[in-house]
Amino acid sequence: MIVKLFKDWFKSEDGVAAVEAALVFPIMLVLLLGMFDLGNGILANQKTIRASQVAADLIARSSVVDMEMIYDAIDASELALDPFDTTSYGIDVVSLRFDDDANPVIEWRETRNMTPLADVETRVADLAQAGEGVLVVAVNYDFEPLFGGFVIHDIAMQEIAFARGRQGAVIERE
Repeated sequence: MIVKLFKDWFKSEDGVAAVEAALVFPIMLVLLLGMFDLGNGILANQKTIRASQVAADLIARSSVVDMEMIYDAIDASELALDPFDTTSYGIDVVSLRFDDDANPVIEWRETRNMTPLADVETRVADLAQAGEGVLVVAVNYDFEPLFGGFVIHDIAMQEIAFARGRQGAVIERE
């Protein structure tokens, strides 16, 4: 009798769907939340690229800029990251002039919430033209995944935009 009861119990398919769902649901939930974080990470990276381009574009519009114009461009760059938290946002804006030998010389620099780029002169070596200039805008952003934070901590993103002045060879500061 007990043997027949166990045979019937093993052959029963009443709870198979519930067991399968209990095994598959956690895996599906982890995949869904991972895709959410992946999508937000890609969006944050695109917004970081855009933030560097916004600041470079706004500053490159004038041949001479004052501190208010620079601060406005930096604020606009930060707004490009909306709706992400910008406490980890940092920006380094550098205007360079190339001397008569095409060597880069820093004309002016404004840095906020990050370490200035150490190798900015090397990065513009391929753009060197005697008497010309270039604007370099680097944006740093640390993306913190919402659900995957216990597995992957902050993801550091850095984007650099290069621009030439539209109204003059070099962008000068008042």
